[in-house]
Amino acid sequence: MMWQTLQDQAIILGWDFYVPVIVFIILITLAVPVWAAIGAAAMLMLVMSGALPLSLVGESLFQGIDHFALTAVPLFILTGDVLVRTGLSKKFLDVAEAITCWARGGFGSATVLVCGMFAAISGSDAAGAAAVGRMTIDRLVESGYPRPYACALVAAGATTGILIPPSIAYIIIGLVLGINVSILFLAAVIPGLLILLSILLTNVIINRRHAYEGGGMLTWGEWGGNLWASLKSGWYAFIVPGVIFYGIFSGRLTPTEAGAVAVVTTIAIGFIIGTLKFSDFPAMLVSSAKVNGVILPIIAFSLPLAQALAIMGVPQGFVAAATSVSDEPWVLILMMILILIAAGCVMETTPNIVILAPILFPLAQSIEMNEIQFSVMMITALGVGFITPPLGLNLFVVSGITGESILKIAARAVPFVGFMLIVTLMIAYIPWISTALLPEIYQ
Repeated sequence: MMWQTLQDQAIILGWDFYVPVIVFIILITLAVPVWAAIGAAAMLMLVMSGALPLSLVGESLFQGIDHFALTAVPLFILTGDVLVRTGLSKKFLDVAEAITCWARGGFGSATVLVCGMFAAISGSDAAGAAAVGRMTIDRLVESGYPRPYACALVAAGATTGILIPPSIAYIIIGLVLGINVSILFLAAVIPGLLILLSILLTNVIINRRHAYEGGGMLTWGEWGGNLWASLKSGWYAFIVPGVIFYGIFSGRLTPTEAGAVAVVTTIAIGFIIGTLKFSDFPAMLVSSAKVNGVILPIIAFSLPLAQALAIMGVPQGFVAAATSVSDEPWVLILMMILILIAAGCVMETTPNIVILAPILFPLAQSIEMNEIQFSVMMITALGVGFITPPLGLNLFVVSGITGESILKIAARAVPFVGFMLIVTLMIAYIPWISTALLPEIYQ
């Protein structure tokens, strides 16, 4: 039945859909940059279908990135870079280690916690994987963890970069679906923390089973003393996430304004403690510009592609095809999750959101899933894809900074995928998890 449905759908769409998709897949396989592959597919689809006059493509590209909310993206990227260069990320690690030092496997748990702390500022999973990996992987190995497992632990923890607000991914999906970004940030708090806890739990279970790391056996007095000393030494690092969260969730600052305040605050702290100099700015700005230069072209070229797909009726056709296979909500939700994880496995978050959100959202609406729950489910499922073998993005990041085999890291990441998938299913089937903190109008 499913094959017949797909055949019927092929007749409706025709080659003006399939040829650009095939070209896109070929270009990605040949390691062509994602933005160029998307741009080529979009132009080809527009030419073949006539969905949008080519004379309007330039205007469409500009309008795609001409949004105030997108200004927050480079600001949070720059904040994360300043955080590393000023040494404030090391203060987060010291506090996280002091919190978890009482337990066996404490440094592994500290690694996951510092990933979450970094996520609460930078909004990027790849940046978190690189920054935290450089600080912790060698120490994890010295503590008794096998290097492939240490890499997998960091890769899993870094997925919180797009799951814990502020998140670049939520900014983009808010832009695509027309949802208030501050509301999305609030909705993402509980799901993001659940993912963080699932990674912590996985590490605890594995460490108990294999006895990778000792530690623990501290009295409450010793633990409290360690925690107090680390907080006293690095309390100022927590000013930055405090400013971001208070500004956004109190309604005093938009996400963009919070990003600007966070940049200024982080730079000011760096100068005050003497770890940042004016000579650091050129390299810091260039580094952040390179990351931003990858994201914005993808958004610019993805939006015309999404418009062409909408004009051609692809979202409606997808809904018809999916509901003809099954009209059971739980089956359709599972179908969406599998699509998102597979997409997150082979492509970055930004193009996945811009292309897939308009296609999948009508299907979510057909089973009465609201836009908030759908957005949280989508971002979480894409996050799982980042450590899903064999092509998860975070696996490549930690492999690049350590030289460890991707296949070895991927094998050690499987337990984390399993536990994160459980949380993803909970988010998909229990709306309360995404809406518990929201005003009543959104529930």
